[in-house]
Amino acid sequence: MAMIRQCQRSDTERIYFIINEAARAYEGVIPADCYHQPYMPMEELNRESKRMAFFGWEVDGGLVGIMGFEPIKDVYLIRHAYVLPRWQRHGIGSKLLNHLKTLVTTSRLLVGTWADANWAIRFYQKHGFTLLADKDELLKTYWDIPQRQVETSVVLGINLIRRTR
Repeated sequence: MAMIRQCQRSDTERIYFIINEAARAYEGVIPADCYHQPYMPMEELNRESKRMAFFGWEVDGGLVGIMGFEPIKDVYLIRHAYVLPRWQRHGIGSKLLNHLKTLVTTSRLLVGTWADANWAIRFYQKHGFTLLADKDELLKTYWDIPQRQVETSVVLGINLIRRTR
C-alpha cells in the first residue's frame, strides 16, 4: 500500500539516503563546484529538519520520495524534493506536491532549483509554477544559501487562492 505521511525524526536516515541517491542526477549537470557527495551532509539535514516539515511517499512501509515544506515570512517554500531513481516517473513527486499545495495557508508557494536542472524546472512548470524574474531578491529573502548557489539557481512560484477555514 502507498501513502503520503508526515516524516518523523526516526525517518532522518532514510531521508538522508533518498536525498543523496536522487541528487546524483546533478553530477555533471550543475556546476562542478556546487556538486559534492554526500550532496546533503547529515549535519545540514539535521539543521534543515528543525525549520521545516518533511512529507514522504511510503510504499509497503518504506519511504521512496520526500518533499520538505517550510513556512517562512509570508510564503511557503518547497524544499528538498527527491524521489529514489527507481521510483521516478511514477507520479510520486506530483502526489507529494499536490498534497503540499493543500496545506498552503498563504497565497504564494515558491521553489528554488538549479538553473541547469531542466527536468526539475519542467516538473514545476507542469504543475502551474512559473519562472520568476526577481529570483536573486527572492533567494536572498527566503533562503539561506551561498552566493554561488544564488548565481546558479532559479526560483519558480505559484499563486494559490487563499482558503478560509
